[in-house]
Amino acid sequence: MADRIDALDRKILVELQTDASRSLDEIAKAVGSSKTPVWTRIRKMREAGIIGRQIVELDAEKLGFEATFFVLIRTSEHEAAWQARFLSALKSRPEVQEAHRLAGDIDYILKVRVANARAYDVFYQALISEVRVQSVTALLSMEEIKSTAALPL
Repeated sequence: MADRIDALDRKILVELQTDASRSLDEIAKAVGSSKTPVWTRIRKMREAGIIGRQIVELDAEKLGFEATFFVLIRTSEHEAAWQARFLSALKSRPEVQEAHRLAGDIDYILKVRVANARAYDVFYQALISEVRVQSVTALLSMEEIKSTAALPL
């Protein structure tokens, strides 16, 4: 369906990425259409998997999660059993907001959100007790300059 996305679909998607909690009437007005065609297009894009689940964006710092660490992991183990244990360890830890397998010198990068450095250490100790890694480098983010899930449509 991605190749069948037209200009109106893109406008709708931009509006949904900006604030999906707005009413259908507000979104339709913003894109210059009426409610029924906008609703139909949104439904079709959901069915096609272009639009996924809708979530609420929370203020991490106001909820006590003041530290973001980017964790670089190198491993010499690449067999399926190790990867399954590693994936399971990551999925079971809500502190891990993102995890990516990389090309290059670093095998994985994690985005870990915790209350403070002590909480990161608890996370780190638990992770390395569950899966063996060659090296771990933790980088503390001093300031979040930009964060978005929006695609550049």
